[in-house]
Amino acid sequence: MLATSLFDYELPESFIARYPAEKRDGSRMMVVDRKTGEIEIHPFSDIPDFLSPGDALICNNTKVLRGRMYARKEGRSDGARFEILLLEPVAGKCDTWNCMLKPGKRAIPGTAATLLNADGSLNTRDDCFTVETRNDDNTFCIRFSTPDIAYLEACYGHIPLPPYLRREAENSDEERYQTVYASQKGAVAAPTAGLHFTPEILEKLRAKGVNIGELTLHVGAGTFKPVSSEYAENHQMHYEDFFLPESTAKLINDTRKNGNKVLAIGTTTVRVLESCCDENGLISAGSGRTNIFLYPPRKPKGEDMLLTNFHLPCSTLLMLVSCFADREKILNAYERAKAENMRFYSYGDCMLLK
Repeated sequence: MLATSLFDYELPESFIARYPAEKRDGSRMMVVDRKTGEIEIHPFSDIPDFLSPGDALICNNTKVLRGRMYARKEGRSDGARFEILLLEPVAGKCDTWNCMLKPGKRAIPGTAATLLNADGSLNTRDDCFTVETRNDDNTFCIRFSTPDIAYLEACYGHIPLPPYLRREAENSDEERYQTVYASQKGAVAAPTAGLHFTPEILEKLRAKGVNIGELTLHVGAGTFKPVSSEYAENHQMHYEDFFLPESTAKLINDTRKNGNKVLAIGTTTVRVLESCCDENGLISAGSGRTNIFLYPPRKPKGEDMLLTNFHLPCSTLLMLVSCFADREKILNAYERAKAENMRFYSYGDCMLLK
């Protein structure tokens, strides 16, 4: 049994990056040799130097929903105020969504609430929702007055920043909390390792002969769920929708067949690849839902390198990263990151495991 406490570490709040670097590629990158644990610190813009012609870079093209909304119960300015976090649409019903609602105790089935404008005022277009059911996992099923979710996002939606940033989304987050290659809307959180890339860096990689492939994993709210069980094996992982196209599967298989390396951008990319590979590392295209939970002593089979941000203590993400190198090497790298005053979490610096 793998004790959750083995992945704990101390992190003063001062290390949490509450805002992104001034420029997308302005973060620092810790480069860790997976075998030796040797560490170097580079600017992120050096990343082309660590790839060779014929290597492949695989990224997650999911796009974050403007899925945080606010409402007042019964359309009254003094009614109970709800905070909504959209999770996913209910199959076959464009106007019905599973979501998180606060305060949940007031969200009994049949409750109606009017959506709030950006300034907190009640909208005058009768845009509202009704609570349908409370789900077994304490999320809710709600039905909107319109099936036009793009309209609702535009009028009432906010980018759902992670709770540890402890601030409301600002105008700049509309751009900076999306990757430059985001195209498939459906995530409630960004695949943050990809936030560092700019079109210019991607072009430099292509010019060097690095092939770029995309896949989709719609990051769910469960990515922030702490591991509360004493042992990792007892943690129940959440499901997330994914799509791995044939072109990307072929790129990965051909790359490795030719003796080149595959770099996965972020833990979400790894989760898809490890869900779609066999024991020999052969990748098969596919789509569906995955709740794969990766932790030591499992070793990655579908990728050779990983770019990732610095993750929360005792998190499933930190456990996944520890599959690429010994847990001791990873935690040592985290201590070095603190000594170097590197920035942690979604808007922070990154680590390249090579």
